[in-house]
Amino acid sequence: MILPFKANKEGTKVNNISRDSLIENKQQLIDYIASGSRPRSEWTIGTEHEKFVYCVDSNKPVPYEGERSIKAILVALQKEFDWEPIMEGEYIIGLKKDGQSVTLEPGGQLELSGAMLKTLHQTCAESTSHLRQAQAVSEKLGINYIGMGFNANTKREDVPTMPKGRYNIMRNYMPKKGNLGLDMMLRTCTIQVNLDYSSEADMVKKFRVSLALQPLATAIFAASPFTEGKPNGFQSYRSHIWTDTDPDRCGILPFVFEEGMGFEAYVDHVLNVPMYFVNRNGIYHDVSGKSFKDFMNGKLEGFEGELPTIDDWEDQMSTLFPEVRLKKFLEMRGADGGTWSKICALPALWVGLFYDQTSLDMAWDMVKDWTHEEHQHLRDNVPRDALNVPFRNGTTQDLAMQMLKISAAGLERRGQFNNSGEDERVFLNSLFQTVESGKTTAQLMLDAYYGSWNQDISKVFTDCSF
Repeated sequence: MILPFKANKEGTKVNNISRDSLIENKQQLIDYIASGSRPRSEWTIGTEHEKFVYCVDSNKPVPYEGERSIKAILVALQKEFDWEPIMEGEYIIGLKKDGQSVTLEPGGQLELSGAMLKTLHQTCAESTSHLRQAQAVSEKLGINYIGMGFNANTKREDVPTMPKGRYNIMRNYMPKKGNLGLDMMLRTCTIQVNLDYSSEADMVKKFRVSLALQPLATAIFAASPFTEGKPNGFQSYRSHIWTDTDPDRCGILPFVFEEGMGFEAYVDHVLNVPMYFVNRNGIYHDVSGKSFKDFMNGKLEGFEGELPTIDDWEDQMSTLFPEVRLKKFLEMRGADGGTWSKICALPALWVGLFYDQTSLDMAWDMVKDWTHEEHQHLRDNVPRDALNVPFRNGTTQDLAMQMLKISAAGLERRGQFNNSGEDERVFLNSLFQTVESGKTTAQLMLDAYYGSWNQDISKVFTDCSF
């Protein structure tokens, strides 16, 4: 049973804290997250999407360096489309322009972190522009992109790694905590959206609703049924991987549904998660397994007498990987990577639920009496069975349709139209198709694999690339 929200007795005072401010007490951390609260008129949408990069003639992942490489893509984008490079030492590791950034995931997956935009029409146009630019430079290099949740054909040891210091530390630490962390790093892709809250109470309500509904998003967007060329028994193997990555920093966060949930409760959670690294002057220092609390007390091994900054706190928050993550906004993290229509659909789903109060209230009514056991039941079973998981008197397909209808009504009430007179509900069309049919992208891939593909995994690159 979900308990009602109760604000902290002291309330939350929001202070302006500079990024290099030394952290001397927990209240600064609470204030930092609380400072993300903004009025509804200032709410924006930030979409992030990853894609696999492969050589067209071999279907193999693209290395960092060489004639056909990630570096070549980044340099070409920089020169042809006026992006500003992001460097780590001598390596170009990303690009930035107009509030957007193009960055690298550990296995060479290319990610667009979009600007904070007001409408879904804008964010979808942004994604389209990025994909066109990426294809324009990649076509000349014999490179293409595919949108799905897990690398369909490549062994873990054959995935090239990227020259980013934080990833080296994570690669060394991950196997100490779970069996599939390296697969998460090297062989998965996702679509995410970052959304705002107006207050602590609004954050708590959205956090609870999104955690409860995240398995349904996982089911709708399931698109990772293959491992090393064969069916893996899952529809979202990407989602399954998170269950055996690192129990300290992953999961459904039961405390979010308990009395007393608020900014402070989440700060306490982050403080209890072991660190990965400390970044000083662009150099990543391995402090994996150490305590951020010790850091705040000037007792972090190797950094004795030194206090963390807000930048260090942001780094710490970014190394947690729950199904929903709180920073100065809420990140929806449950969906597999997908093609263009899915990239536009994922933010639409959550905007319709969160940016219309009636829809948010309806979504809350939908989930407020779900038990912890029911939350866990959905999380445990959706990766394998997607829309076919039994729940009370129905299935996840029924729940997903209810969720979509609530979202669609919210988007209709938002009343944001494109030049053709269509409102933002247009971006949900592919999701309604999925849920009405009961066939996820993963299931359609499996049908093709056993049908027209004749069990030839190379066909996934023909049929599912951008």
